[in-house]
Amino acid sequence: MLPHPGRQKVYALGTESGTLFEVDVASLALSRRARAGGQAVSMRLAPSGDAIWVLYRDPNGLVEFGLDTLSPRKRIGLNAAPDHFDVSSEGLAVIASSAGRAVMVASLDHAAVERTIPLANPPRMVLFQQKGKQIIAASNAERSLTMIDVPSGNVLVRLPVPMQPRNFCNVDEGTLFVTGDGIDAVVVVYPYQTEIGETTLAGRSPAGMAVVGNKLLVANPPTNTVTVLDTDTRRLLAVVEVGQEPREILITPDNQFALVLNQKSGDVAVIRIAWLDGRERVHRYKSGSLFTLIPVGQKPVSAAVVRLS
Repeated sequence: MLPHPGRQKVYALGTESGTLFEVDVASLALSRRARAGGQAVSMRLAPSGDAIWVLYRDPNGLVEFGLDTLSPRKRIGLNAAPDHFDVSSEGLAVIASSAGRAVMVASLDHAAVERTIPLANPPRMVLFQQKGKQIIAASNAERSLTMIDVPSGNVLVRLPVPMQPRNFCNVDEGTLFVTGDGIDAVVVVYPYQTEIGETTLAGRSPAGMAVVGNKLLVANPPTNTVTVLDTDTRRLLAVVEVGQEPREILITPDNQFALVLNQKSGDVAVIRIAWLDGRERVHRYKSGSLFTLIPVGQKPVSAAVVRLS
């Protein structure tokens, strides 16, 4: 889900049908819908804030929907089935294709692929770094991260990691946290140095992450907890009990609360950020940090926060 940058609207993507839905927050009613393919992968807000780009597999392509009309207005054709994509503030998109064993760099303004970069390790996930000058491509099959220089298209380095990388979380442009299957830890990556910094324990089977201030919150689905680390020292600050099988974490715009989506129990746990100060002994669960649980229905997988005027 994505919030509208200036209105009380949220957008949800139906991946099986390929449909983009617009929901009015005030009335909680479906206001518009649009479709430009048969199977969608994911979506991103355009750097300009006036459109949403949707990645499709049927047919393979990246499609722009203008928020004024919610109708397709640009399409970038792709020559291989895509798995993931990211957009940069510089008006570029990078698309990962494990089937094509490549990443594709496209111009959003010109609606065209400008460069295809073949990779030895099939990429499943991509992320822009350094204000769009660097790409990090993650390979699950090969358990590796590949760093690519965008201006030249050259591969800078391939870094093995001790897991199948599935989740990225930026602290800033200089530090990236990675979690995935295979290790009970977070891997710290330094994009500017093009190197792996360290591996830090972060609870059982760490999944989704979020950063607020100097705190990294990591979801631990098997133990129904969220592990909180200091991003500067990597010190364990707290372990908070939440609902069953937490997967994703969002931070409210005022940085006061963390919202944890619990897939098995079908609710959202609300954590007060101010209470995660690390002053209590960390070997005890900080149950007091949990503000409330909100039932939301079966298996929540995504959420958006909208400010009500």
